[in-house]
Amino acid sequence: DTQSELKKKIKRDPDLFLVAKINGKLIGAVLGGFDGRRGMVYHLGVVDDYRRHGTGQSLMHGMEARLRAKGCLKYYLLVTKDNREAIDFYESIGCEMMPSNVLGKSL
Repeated sequence: DTQSELKKKIKRDPDLFLVAKINGKLIGAVLGGFDGRRGMVYHLGVVDDYRRHGTGQSLMHGMEARLRAKGCLKYYLLVTKDNREAIDFYESIGCEMMPSNVLGKSL
């Protein structure tokens, strides 16, 4: 995403943009959304040196708590089918693969 696109998203859902820092250094972030019915996790990223230490898990638990507080019962996220590392991570926190075809269109 471009900076301008991120700024639009943060303006819309500022409480669904969480960051993880150590000594002021950004080490991870998650960006989510809520449409009033379902949630969406758009991006989760953790700096390589801080992966597998619970940072991503903490960010996702924080996102889930905030979505739940808004009344969200289910959230979705998209992962490419060849990104096994991400799929394994999300399954480890309780996400399930859904049988679906995802379509999109650039405007």
